[in-house]
Amino acid sequence: MRKGVLVLVIVFLFTQCAKVPITGRRQLKLLPSSKMKTMSFAQYDQVKSESKLVPDSDPRTKMVKDVGAKISTAVNRFLKTNGYEDRLKEFEWEFNLTEENTVNAWCMPGGKVMFYTGILPVCAGEEGLAVVMGHEIAHAIARHGNERMSQQMAVQGIGTLGNIGTGVIDPKLNAIFNQSFGVGSQVGILAFSRGNESEADKLGLVFMTMAGYNPEAAISFWERMAANKGGQAPPEFLSTHPSDERRIKDIKAYLPEALKYKGK
Repeated sequence: MRKGVLVLVIVFLFTQCAKVPITGRRQLKLLPSSKMKTMSFAQYDQVKSESKLVPDSDPRTKMVKDVGAKISTAVNRFLKTNGYEDRLKEFEWEFNLTEENTVNAWCMPGGKVMFYTGILPVCAGEEGLAVVMGHEIAHAIARHGNERMSQQMAVQGIGTLGNIGTGVIDPKLNAIFNQSFGVGSQVGILAFSRGNESEADKLGLVFMTMAGYNPEAAISFWERMAANKGGQAPPEFLSTHPSDERRIKDIKAYLPEALKYKGK
């Protein structure tokens, strides 16, 4: 009996695999995108209500929204022309800037983006902001949030999946969502693995290139980010993010591939 259940579980997990656009990596996806949207939109609304949003009339907010519009338009075009048109319904793009002296930005599943004013000096203009925007949007396009939650669900037991197909949000799912997305700590929100971060770098380069930006701007951005840390970054093996040196090296290596999307 146990062996039969194990086989069923393995078959179920295999059939729930999806592929990440561009990289083609297979990933686990147990949650319907509609359920991810419901939970992430609720969290985004909560963050907005607790944040000091910079008004749309502010030039900084205008830049965030303009860059977001350009890159999301490029992303929608990519999805339509590369066999992922069914994913368009997953996204309802929204871009905001909050007055917070924190070097951070993130994109929730479903396309809800938040920038912090503290990251703008590191961006040093529109192209640097496009580097960050492309990277954060890439996390959503690659469904890294769903993958992170799915991994947690698999670890905690297949029983958690009991009512995924219903309209009910299981309290267990909410708990996993909070755990996966760092809810309650805006600084720690959406902490992905090093592999996810590296993958988002690649997709982000493609998306910013398609939006008309120079992907080489990512090199200078991460050099500024490294300088901003003042040598305080932890060793790579202690961090969920790649080291800045490794990241810059990988970006340089991927630039020729990203540039193939110029004008597309």
